[in-house]
Amino acid sequence: MTEKSKMLSGELYNPNDPVLISERHRARILFQKINLLSDDSKKERKKLLYELLENAGKGLWVEPPFYCDYGYNIYTGKNVFFNFNCVLLDVMKIDIGDHVLVGPDVQIYTATHPLDAKTRNSWLEFGKPVSIGSDVWIGGGAIIYPGVIIGDGAVIAAGAVVTKSVPPNVVVGGNPAKILKEIDNSID
Repeated sequence: MTEKSKMLSGELYNPNDPVLISERHRARILFQKINLLSDDSKKERKKLLYELLENAGKGLWVEPPFYCDYGYNIYTGKNVFFNFNCVLLDVMKIDIGDHVLVGPDVQIYTATHPLDAKTRNSWLEFGKPVSIGSDVWIGGGAIIYPGVIIGDGAVIAAGAVVTKSVPPNVVVGGNPAKILKEIDNSID
């Protein structure tokens, strides 16, 4: 089994594998180009963005700077917006629904490390996928932990640290994030 296949299946893997290093390097070159393009280069930025995020839906909008590990593990629905300075550590799949707004400085992590020091000191790591439903708003500075599932229509308050899954149609906030209130998303 390759280190990449271990990574994608959530097993311990070596991130210093030459294939993974090369793929991260490719992503860095692409997002650096995207981050440096001026506003009058929107067409070129969009082309590079969809090259980096090959599994993104139509209507993706990213305000630079933007950072990720690989890019190919980020799946978005249509009309997804990332504000300035977002970081997505996509060693496993990050699945984002339609009409999702992501505020500035949001961090979404799938990468994690073993808790026991001996294994952690071997530099092995693993990941857990993250899933974000449709019609979600993630406020600025929020952090989404590995393995979290966020339900449709949820709102993640600015600065929230989301360590556990979030049901649909609620507002969560704090550190660790807790449900603050329910949202009535019914249409009359």
